[in-house]
Amino acid sequence: QVYKGLDIITNKVSPQEQRLCRHHMISFVDPLVSNYTVVDFRDKAVPLISYIFARDKIPIVVGGTNYYIESLLWKVLINTKEKPSSAPRPDSDRKVELEQLDSAELHRRLRQVDPEMAAKLHPHDKRKVARSLQVFEETGIPHSEILQQQQQEEGGGPLGGPLKYPHSCILWLHADQAALDARLEKRVDDMVAAGLLEELRDFHRRYNQEKVAENRQDYQHGIFQSIGFKEFHEYLISEGNCSPETRALLLEKGIQALKQVTKRYARRQNKWVRNRFLKRPGPNVPPVYGLEVSDLQRWEEDVLKPALEIVESFIQGREPPAEPLRMEQDEKENKRSHRVCELCDRLIIGDREWAAHTRSKSHLHHLKKRRKLEASGRAGGAVGDSGDTETSDEDGSLPLP
Repeated sequence: QVYKGLDIITNKVSPQEQRLCRHHMISFVDPLVSNYTVVDFRDKAVPLISYIFARDKIPIVVGGTNYYIESLLWKVLINTKEKPSSAPRPDSDRKVELEQLDSAELHRRLRQVDPEMAAKLHPHDKRKVARSLQVFEETGIPHSEILQQQQQEEGGGPLGGPLKYPHSCILWLHADQAALDARLEKRVDDMVAAGLLEELRDFHRRYNQEKVAENRQDYQHGIFQSIGFKEFHEYLISEGNCSPETRALLLEKGIQALKQVTKRYARRQNKWVRNRFLKRPGPNVPPVYGLEVSDLQRWEEDVLKPALEIVESFIQGREPPAEPLRMEQDEKENKRSHRVCELCDRLIIGDREWAAHTRSKSHLHHLKKRRKLEASGRAGGAVGDSGDTETSDEDGSLPLP
């Protein structure tokens, strides 16, 4: 929402709602700027929060993108420039340059300068690996060492530095998955009805058409990585190049893709809240209050009234009537464990991720395929056996594909 344009696809608050309460950090970055980062966001937002406090008002951070919210709550980011700027840098971004390298080469470089961080990051996670390399190149200090220093500061914890605003709280609006999915699908339909396609076509003609023609479009950085833009790529570039029937099919394909990726993103957001806010170890975590929004007919009873009571209690310095959410932290869980699934030829980091992988459709498909091969091998061996000769291994398994 910091970028100018694509107001519908990014679900920006309407001008009517903005008149009810002053909003900040909306529509101020040129859409062609591709190296605007969470550090730039934080460096502009923190002074605004101080300004709001100075006027004896309460800053309310609304999101969406939980990583950006974390940057305001905790000391978790690293300035790699001598003079941090609130504006995006016009020069080439070193992290983007590093991301052009092969994943294996990137990870090899990181192992050489910061083996501890390299052991924590998946070799295919080019963004995080490139960021760690950038930190080392621009500070001369391993990324892992800087993070350790943050955690050891007074008020810090295992996952970050001290809490910036001690008297903050988090209101988490959550819904039953079926109700949420239906609401998200309707939201996409409403966006189409509100003029989404016209917005996308206009934006494509002004900012992306020339890039596509030169085969240099980039859906990994800047506003072009917004959910919804790349999903309509085929539809946008087909204008004037195909039949109306094909255009209609591409349009429907884009709408369905947008619905799927929106629901997937919502699941990731909820997972982030559970893992980073509710399961985050240490004392430096604001209380999280859950507000059930499955039934919109009960908005005032289930959401508005309890939210106002919680905020009012914080203002008055007393305990809110509602209990904050808590989730048990599995002390035995290893978030940095490394396992290689030879069936799927994948490296899995983390106990929970491994458990999820072993239940995934792709893994179960490979497992079923292997068992069929094993059964076929055993049957072939039985037919071809002569005398006491055995042709299979002790456990009857075949080499992994």
